[in-house]
Amino acid sequence: MEDKRIIPSSEMIINSDGSIFHLHLRPEQLSDRIILVGDPGRVDMVAEFFDTRTFEVSSREFHTIGGTYKGKPIMCLSHGIGPDNIDIVINELDALANIDFSTREIRPEHRTLTMVRIGTSGALQPELKIGTPVIAEKAIGFDGVLNYYQGRNEVSDLDFENALCIHTGWNPLWAKPYVVNADEELVNLIGRDDMVRGNTISAVGFYGPQGRELRMKLANPDLNSRIERFEHRGRKITNYEMESAPLQGLSRLMGHRAMTVCSIIANRMNHDSTPNYKTAMRDLVHTVLERI
Repeated sequence: MEDKRIIPSSEMIINSDGSIFHLHLRPEQLSDRIILVGDPGRVDMVAEFFDTRTFEVSSREFHTIGGTYKGKPIMCLSHGIGPDNIDIVINELDALANIDFSTREIRPEHRTLTMVRIGTSGALQPELKIGTPVIAEKAIGFDGVLNYYQGRNEVSDLDFENALCIHTGWNPLWAKPYVVNADEELVNLIGRDDMVRGNTISAVGFYGPQGRELRMKLANPDLNSRIERFEHRGRKITNYEMESAPLQGLSRLMGHRAMTVCSIIANRMNHDSTPNYKTAMRDLVHTVLERI
């Protein structure tokens, strides 16, 4: 992609120390391999596996530790909760990689980042047991983030989208879903027979948008049962989380490699869950670090 325009300061804010606005990272700190997690506290757990630590930066929910794992540069960054945060994180990581901060021009040579998000998730199929790692081979965005970008249809599985909307009787008040594949080479690199290759929904919230009912009644209370029964070309929807679709969609639009793998900590159909998931998460982190 070639663009000679000067990106104004209102569109890309650079802090006084030369770092990008929200992440507070400088271009020279960026690694090509990035582990993404939601919880800022989980970054420390990931970094316990590193051989060395070269820097640490915290800003709001964005916590980053850079270093090496088995001699190779790597960094772990927390993105917080939700698809809106992913819009911030991926745009700012791409800016660090592909925009010259001194001239504010897009660099002529594209730099490709490899990003693996490691998270937690709720299962939508009864056979998925607690602790199972599920790869979002297809991510289904209920958030609408990708709909704001040109090229959205070119990176999306439109047949899957349309079939899902028809099957669920999609509410016209909601954002239109989009369906994006994870990077195939990255999935093959990380995914083995110890992981399920699934189809993961990225919801726009944790309660109503995922069919949880506390005091307020749901507009479409049978949505989850319809989703559970949905099947398209032999593929069922496996689980809910909140970030995989914008991560994979924006990465494809920007020319990066990205995927998500989540440990199942609740099964929405069986009505069981565990808050004691840290051991499973630690094992999953170690597995990903070994394979990335």
